[in-house]
Amino acid sequence: MFGFLRRKRPSQAESPPSPDDPASSGTVPPTAAAAPPSLGLPAQSLYPPEMLYPAEVLQQAAPEPQPSAPEPKPAAPAPQPPAPAPQPPAPEPQPAAPEPKPAAPEPESPPAEAAEAAEAAAPEPENRTGSAEAAAAALRAGEPSAEATAEPVHEAAAEPAPEAAAEPAPAAFYGSLYTADVLARPEAIVLPSGDAIVTLTQAERNTWVKRLREGMSRTRGNLAGLFSNVQVDDALFDELETALIASDAGVATTQWLMQRLQERVRRERLTDAEQVRLALRALIVDLLMPLEKPMDIDAAEPLVMMIAGVNGAGKTTSIGKLAHHLQREGKSILLAAGDTFRAAAREQLAEWGSRNRVDVIAQQGGDPAAVAFDAVHAGRARRTGIVIIDTAGRLPTQTHLMEELRKIRRVVAKAMEGAPHETLLVLDGNTGQNMLAQVKAFDEAVPLSGLIVTKLDGTAKGGALVALAFTRRERPIPVYFIGVGEKIDDLQAFSAEEFAGALLD
Repeated sequence: MFGFLRRKRPSQAESPPSPDDPASSGTVPPTAAAAPPSLGLPAQSLYPPEMLYPAEVLQQAAPEPQPSAPEPKPAAPAPQPPAPAPQPPAPEPQPAAPEPKPAAPEPESPPAEAAEAAEAAAPEPENRTGSAEAAAAALRAGEPSAEATAEPVHEAAAEPAPEAAAEPAPAAFYGSLYTADVLARPEAIVLPSGDAIVTLTQAERNTWVKRLREGMSRTRGNLAGLFSNVQVDDALFDELETALIASDAGVATTQWLMQRLQERVRRERLTDAEQVRLALRALIVDLLMPLEKPMDIDAAEPLVMMIAGVNGAGKTTSIGKLAHHLQREGKSILLAAGDTFRAAAREQLAEWGSRNRVDVIAQQGGDPAAVAFDAVHAGRARRTGIVIIDTAGRLPTQTHLMEELRKIRRVVAKAMEGAPHETLLVLDGNTGQNMLAQVKAFDEAVPLSGLIVTKLDGTAKGGALVALAFTRRERPIPVYFIGVGEKIDDLQAFSAEEFAGALLD
């Protein structure tokens, strides 16, 4: 047997021995002869496996060369073609897209076909593979598939129609800040009916009078305290005269009141201090009565109001309260932010507009007259009940700003004949006698039609309003509203009886 192994073939004798050839070494490497051909045996081996390996090794290696093992390998790629089949549907619309371009009659058909194919595949996921394969086959054949040319093309084209119709839907705008460039938008505004008019109940009126009395407590303390447990003599009149001057009623007003009071005491022979107090109260009511005049809010539509005043008088806050009060009367309101100089003036007015659900027309750094002009046009287009125009604070000595106030009035008159129908001056109740100078200066610049007196809560100068009534006897300017707090309902119509009671009761 060993001689048989050492025998050389003729072909081997001709070629020189190679050091890498395992046959030339005379020994067979264990790795090359350790397994059958399926386990790594070289195909050029000259020896049968039965001669080189024991039976145990051959039995262990026998299961590997079974033909069943390699058969699944060619079978494995068979199911692989369906796997990439679902991928072609995604790029399918792309090759199909250039086809309608040369035809040019229906350029919108490819998107409709793709949308229809996606809709047909969504409800039936089981048939997705089949439809994808059919579409792929149709594309390869150069023909449109049956699903791609489905009939509901009109439905796909009609689907975006409701979305396009929903885009221009107008949005509600309450408390929003408009620029003057927007001007008037002729939108239908539902005016409040007569049932929406809300008046103060007796309980609310009593609460208001109580707040007014509390606000005037300092002034009342100087006057009403003089009539308790005293005799009616010259000393009482001297103390009363001093208290009236201290309340900023003014010297001329105090002298006029004391003269009328002493004449009545002598004529009616009043001997009780309480009777003297009631007599003084009646004189003050008679003096204040010309100032008590209700505002005619139905004089025009829209009724245009221009609000003026010095810096810090409370114009913007009064506008917010006034809007709330007029809404309770059943009027629709439009605000114009004509104060284009003060920082955050527009934002402050917009906040009041938001509280009252009222629109505001504003323009950053623009001309106040232009803002007022646009606001009047907007009010006319919207059939708004009342347009309130805010203006910047100014002192009577600032002639250029007073001239600007005249310009606003002229421009508003061009926007609407007869406007502004009301020119209101806001006065700070704490300024006392200075109110008289303000009223005179503003009335000369723009004829005033009414007054709003604010900040009467906590003031000791409540007598200044009496002095105003006395000095304006020839041409009284009505006091439409007075304010005694910061709440939205702390602005109410002026009543001479209630004010006199807050001074002396």
